[in-house]
Amino acid sequence: MDARFLGIAELTETPSVAVVVDVMRAFTVAAWAFDRGAEKIVLAESLDEALALKARHPDWVALKDGPPAPGFDLVNSPGLLRSADLGGRTVVQKTTAGTVGALAVKDASLVLCAGFVVAGATARLLRARPADGVTFVVTGEDGRAEEDLACAHYIAGRAAGAGTDAAGFLRRAAASRAADELATGVRQGVHPDDVALCLELDRFSFAMVAAPEGPLMVLRPRATGTGRAENAGPPRQAIRPT
Repeated sequence: MDARFLGIAELTETPSVAVVVDVMRAFTVAAWAFDRGAEKIVLAESLDEALALKARHPDWVALKDGPPAPGFDLVNSPGLLRSADLGGRTVVQKTTAGTVGALAVKDASLVLCAGFVVAGATARLLRARPADGVTFVVTGEDGRAEEDLACAHYIAGRAAGAGTDAAGFLRRAAASRAADELATGVRQGVHPDDVALCLELDRFSFAMVAAPEGPLMVLRPRATGTGRAENAGPPRQAIRPT
């Protein structure tokens, strides 16, 4: 498998297969939303669009980066989301990097959204659908976010069938700028457990596939099995930040 690792601004053409990586925190949050019962996640292009969708569908749940804001129900924090009851609900998500990256490759034939919590499932889905090349969209810090690069490199290795030990990749993510900013309160709308939750490996056994549904880009879970036999580490392996 030919893997490319690009920032959002480096996308000059539509890839055939794209894996959009946002570890801290958009796609960790998305995975938790599905675990809490969400039916689907609509990826909004702007805060205004998210609010407009919420206004048209009052039963939908609107979620954004940063501190709580009028019109939004939740913030982009796995620690704060994990106790929510989202059974059967539609979530509208707008974040600084993750949703932007997914929308940038919306015309790809396959778009997967990923973090460490769904890394194994994402790799299994890539293996089940062989492709000449996969573009990993590294959403944070103009393509240089260490946590996103580490996760992308890890998924690429597993998708290629390599015996990939997760520990080093998780250490890279734990030492990243994003992890430090979350842990030290630089970012708002944060729970103390957010970094640790973002570094849980293979917590969930589904991948997350984004595809156009009418005018909207919609993210849904896709079951791929547990796949524990091919996981180099124990299930839910994590490295906690120091």
